[in-house]
Amino acid sequence: MATDKEAPLGSIVNPIKFLDQDFKTLLETCLKSGKLFADPTFPPEQTSIGTPEDPDPKKAIKWQRPKEISENAVFVEGTTGTTDICQGQLGNCWLLAALSCLTMHPKLFVKVVPPNQSLSKPYAGIFHFRFWQYGEWVEVVVDDKLPTREGRLLFSYSHTRHEYWSALVEKAYAKLVGCYGSLKGGNISEGMEDFTGGIAYSLQVSSRTPRVLWRCLSAALSRGSLLSCFIQASSYREIGKVTGDGLIKGHAYAITDTDKVTKALDEILLLKLRNPWGFVEYRGPWSDKSKEWESVAKAEKERIELKKIEDGEFWISAEDFNSLFDVVELCSVNPDTLVEENSPASPSSTWTISEHEGVWVSGSSAGGSRRYNRSFWKNPQFQLDDEEITPDDKKRAEKQKEKAKQCTVLVELLQKNRRKKTKVHFLYIAFHIYKLLGMCLSRKFFMTNRPVGRSGKYRAQRGSWRKMHLDPGNYVIMASTYRPNQPGDFFVQNNMFIFVWCVCSKKVMATPVSPEDRVRVQKTFDEEAGGVRSPHPCSTLFYLTTSLEKDYHLPLETCRQLIFGEDTKGRCCLSCEQTGTLLSRLRHLQSIFIQFDEHSSGTMSPFELSAALQAVGMQCDTKVVELLSERFASGELHMPFHGFVSCVTRMHKLFALYESETSQEVKDRGINFVSIWPNML
Repeated sequence: MATDKEAPLGSIVNPIKFLDQDFKTLLETCLKSGKLFADPTFPPEQTSIGTPEDPDPKKAIKWQRPKEISENAVFVEGTTGTTDICQGQLGNCWLLAALSCLTMHPKLFVKVVPPNQSLSKPYAGIFHFRFWQYGEWVEVVVDDKLPTREGRLLFSYSHTRHEYWSALVEKAYAKLVGCYGSLKGGNISEGMEDFTGGIAYSLQVSSRTPRVLWRCLSAALSRGSLLSCFIQASSYREIGKVTGDGLIKGHAYAITDTDKVTKALDEILLLKLRNPWGFVEYRGPWSDKSKEWESVAKAEKERIELKKIEDGEFWISAEDFNSLFDVVELCSVNPDTLVEENSPASPSSTWTISEHEGVWVSGSSAGGSRRYNRSFWKNPQFQLDDEEITPDDKKRAEKQKEKAKQCTVLVELLQKNRRKKTKVHFLYIAFHIYKLLGMCLSRKFFMTNRPVGRSGKYRAQRGSWRKMHLDPGNYVIMASTYRPNQPGDFFVQNNMFIFVWCVCSKKVMATPVSPEDRVRVQKTFDEEAGGVRSPHPCSTLFYLTTSLEKDYHLPLETCRQLIFGEDTKGRCCLSCEQTGTLLSRLRHLQSIFIQFDEHSSGTMSPFELSAALQAVGMQCDTKVVELLSERFASGELHMPFHGFVSCVTRMHKLFALYESETSQEVKDRGINFVSIWPNML
């Protein structure tokens, strides 16, 4: 492992020292002198609180160290968990919800909260934490003096009242952005990004069915993503309003787990949420004390750790979640979790990451949006190099330039240090991407050329993110505010997943039959055909496919195509072994379909289809994928699961036909000769 000196400055191993404070040096000095650390850069004064002082003497703020507040004070009690964090008298639920999510991922947690910190010996009243800030990790040192009122912590506290790590993380983050008051109001994505260095994005709950959304969130959690959600408030007055179900509008909740239980014969999909307040819980179906749990087995309730206490944590069904919540915020820790599962990498695939810092200067480079055509072209521009966006192997790229596959590009624009202002004020920001055509980027260029990609509407939030698929070439990213002459600093990072795509080839992927499916098939054959061959193979297979997930049952026509693709030795029936193999293959295809269904929509775009076919063992030319998508999407824009099954089945048959081909002319042309594909399909 790289040492601090070997690691690049700004990495997690060698973070930037905030305000030039070195934790190890300060700790050693305090231990030698026997004095507790007092931080001169964040003094125990009203300026560090950042809000006007209350004139009522009874509400005076006193700064105390943990041992002065509680004799049993500890830094961490046992293990960290979501109930370690409760919101105090500060509107920073966005930050604490993100912190709750972080506790579910130990490897990410120790990046922010370095281990071996304690309120017992050796103790010097000094702690350190790390946060991601615009492409770099920053280490923040704090003393452990915390603001209290009448002997209780004023801001974040633990449910047990004597655990202090969360309060100290909050203090360190407040120091980073200027003061506690600067934490009031925010987007959950800010906290999730600064705790992980990942990329955060939003998902409208209404864009997915309950089952599909549940599956999407389950997959995201398993990949290490941080998740949170909220109910949109229709007006400023509605923020903080508690609904009849006990949910709070405009309030951030952490999504910490998903699971399912059985009630009678029904499968109930559940999500586990947490209110950062540590109290005020959901009171609807499947909440802690709801009657629905009475018909669930005791073992099931113990397995999912059902707790009937007011700790801010509760379960909610996927159906109710979809009807009650509006937005889910997700944060992927690295680009791979956003794209790689949908676009499997080959040995010649790679990520390249570029980072840029820029400034909007009033009267100079703050050109405003496209509606201000006289000044828009003056906005800061950053080029995506041809070397980054095209395959490394230039010779191969030249041969395949007509067939070159699009690259996945992730771009995020962040405005910097807006919380450090006297009043938190985010500018309305967005970015546009233009393809360079070998001409000067004058005002005329931007007036006559449309962008090939954009972040969407201008929004007054810290970050704007978008994933796009671009053809090989040279591009420029243009970052702008909505109105011209609005000064500010910003940070742009773009991640490009570069592919060297192969033409059509096949690799057989064997999938063994599970014991459960073997028993299920044998039982069906024993009942219908005396255990040898099924007299009604189509209906038998149709019946067996009902064991797949509900959204993936196959129509009879697809079952017929599957049987057509098998070698039945001239008979109109399948053997027990063939049927078991088919069912196993369907399960394998179902898992691949779910994995590469990028938006969990239940359908596949041509881009997703290409990646899924590669996972099956078929690498296909762009033209072939287009033909397959047109043929098996049944006239729709995207392909359903049964179309994907038909597509793979036909492809297996086509490869078999090609391999048995005796014509030397066809063999010489090769399987990649595109003109033969329409006829074969």
